[in-house]
Amino acid sequence: MAERVIPLHPHRPAPQALHVPAQALVPGASLADQLGRPLRDLRISVTDRCNFRCSYCMPKEVFDKDYPYLPQSALLSFEEITRVAQQFVQLGVRKIRLTGGEPLLRKNIEILIEQLAQLRTPDGQPLDLTLTTNGSLLARKAQALKDAGLQRVTVSLDGLDDAVFRRMNDVDFPVAEVLAGIEAAQAAGLGPIKVNMVVKRGTNEHEILPMARHFHGSGQVLRFIEYMDVGATNGWRMNEVMPSAEVVRTISAEMPLLPMEAAAPGETAERWAYADGGGEVGFISSVTQAFCGDCNRARLSTEGQLYLCLFASQGHDLRTLLRGGASDAELAAAIAHVWQGRSDRYSQLRSQLPADASSATSGRRVEMSYIGG
Repeated sequence: MAERVIPLHPHRPAPQALHVPAQALVPGASLADQLGRPLRDLRISVTDRCNFRCSYCMPKEVFDKDYPYLPQSALLSFEEITRVAQQFVQLGVRKIRLTGGEPLLRKNIEILIEQLAQLRTPDGQPLDLTLTTNGSLLARKAQALKDAGLQRVTVSLDGLDDAVFRRMNDVDFPVAEVLAGIEAAQAAGLGPIKVNMVVKRGTNEHEILPMARHFHGSGQVLRFIEYMDVGATNGWRMNEVMPSAEVVRTISAEMPLLPMEAAAPGETAERWAYADGGGEVGFISSVTQAFCGDCNRARLSTEGQLYLCLFASQGHDLRTLLRGGASDAELAAAIAHVWQGRSDRYSQLRSQLPADASSATSGRRVEMSYIGG
């Protein structure tokens, strides 16, 4: 019986074919895009599936039981992912983050982590190897992830109130299990742990202070993320965005905050420290304070498409090169060619849209669940 062909889904736009440039890549040459931004951070999606149905990412009415997820044959193998990652490292990448969907749903993910943990920069240094998870499977997997070579985890958590959290994940998953996963990750040494809270006005802004109180003094870094217009299915509207500046004021009124310097170039979060020494919090403000100017991130989708922006509408097909016999040098040259042509800066341009613009009016973009956050 012939394998059923799954038609191209509108949430996975057709990739752009990649060709190896005739001019060879100069080894050790500095790689920068059209705006002078270097390539330093690679985010790798290992699955397009998730066991949560958060409205701002994978709303249940779209991602239902009939949704056409990618067939196993379309996914990059661990060996293919590692081979691509090695070429990115040769081009300047120093940090790799595994994402999804929910990356811990990918079977034997520890094997991939072991492979990536063996990669070294041209001067022999290990990579910063991290993973973002919803925390649902973290309690049972934390030690194995650490043993495989993972260094840190980031956990998504949109509130401490169990009713609010169950409503937001839309699969009735209890907050206690995510908190247990964070504790297990801390015990395994997967720190410093970052905890990401997407703030959606009218939904969970009342959870800001409880979250801040809970993680204050814990050694874990809480980060507040403005609700973003990623993809085309989350019904984004600007009036549901709570600006980071407002969140800072809310927290600082009870627990005064002091601004901190960025930890590294291209860092997405603006850092603030508790004045009483209780640690720090971060604010990711891609809607109200775009940070495109120093964005150094590339994204590799589950099926091997290279995306240059979280808000991209088209990827570049690396899988065909991988499976078509391209050499490592040819693969690296193709990646470099794409990066050098990059001029993406969607968040900066968003301000030109009408104030009440929704994702439906600003173009068909790839879903966050497909390329990770």
